[in-house]
Amino acid sequence: MEYRQLGEGGPEVSAICLGTMTFGQQNTEAEAHAQLDHAFERGVNFFDTAEMYPVPARAETSGATERFVGSWLARQPRDKVILATKVAGPSRNLDWIRGGPPALDRANIRAAVEGSLRRLRTEYIDLYQLHWPARNQPMFGQWQYDPSRERESTPIRAQLEALAELVEEGKVRRIGLSNEHPWGVMEFVRLAEAHGLPRVVSTQNAYSLINRVFEYGLQEVCHRERVGLLAYSPLAFGHLSGKYLADPAASGRITLFENFGQRYAKPGVVPASEAYQALARSRGMTPTELALGFVYSRSFALSTIIGATSLAQLEQNLAAWDCVPDAELLQAIDEVHLRFTNPAP
Repeated sequence: MEYRQLGEGGPEVSAICLGTMTFGQQNTEAEAHAQLDHAFERGVNFFDTAEMYPVPARAETSGATERFVGSWLARQPRDKVILATKVAGPSRNLDWIRGGPPALDRANIRAAVEGSLRRLRTEYIDLYQLHWPARNQPMFGQWQYDPSRERESTPIRAQLEALAELVEEGKVRRIGLSNEHPWGVMEFVRLAEAHGLPRVVSTQNAYSLINRVFEYGLQEVCHRERVGLLAYSPLAFGHLSGKYLADPAASGRITLFENFGQRYAKPGVVPASEAYQALARSRGMTPTELALGFVYSRSFALSTIIGATSLAQLEQNLAAWDCVPDAELLQAIDEVHLRFTNPAP
């Protein structure tokens, strides 16, 4: 396993991060612990969760993922585990989480942290992330900014000030963003520097063979401002594993949960997935090896977040670390990308 620094002076995190959004919905507590144990034994020291997990988000299961991670964490050497979680933002109709939540203000951020600390059974969170922006912006499959949807939102400076209090109290070690855009990352960096507030060290955004939007603006911003990418959905909710090409009704989040994964319900996803599958086969690789090997190889990916519902899937994802694409394969991938450019932004 390779390790990279999480922010200036930060801890070394594994280049593969285990995501946990299935824990409590598709995975039992025992299955969750088995995955965490296996990943930890294979050198993964970085684990990502969120207060709203598992997904699909439901009142009945809300917080279960953090509880499962917490019961596992209680028997681990805390200083050997780098733990990331997230505060839910407004405008997603999560009425069971602090009534919405209505804002990413001081009260909501503090309440979220306190709840996460209890469920995770820990005194501090290594990386605390804003799950999505409070302001109006396209996300989760939306691909156009619509000024007519502007709404009141907690100013970014106020969000940083609330996070700064938690850093000063030792409840949070470092802060990050998620599902952000170039303007947002720049504004968080600018205001932190202008007012002596904590600097974001990462942004967690979708990135895969069929969603390389990060390269269109955010890559330069993150490089120049020293903000690492935590790449999520590298298999595009299973589309890039090839299983839905073989059987559109194959068991998975896309078929188990109605209207789930709308980012991938776009006309270019299937032909692009077919093209990448054909490329993988021509090189004697599985589609999973091609998709993960590509994301793992990106120099701007601080860590890649993988997820699985079985130990067999988890091991396949971990083993793909050794599938390093050569220059010829990278050129072939780019040729497919230019034919099917970001079908799932």
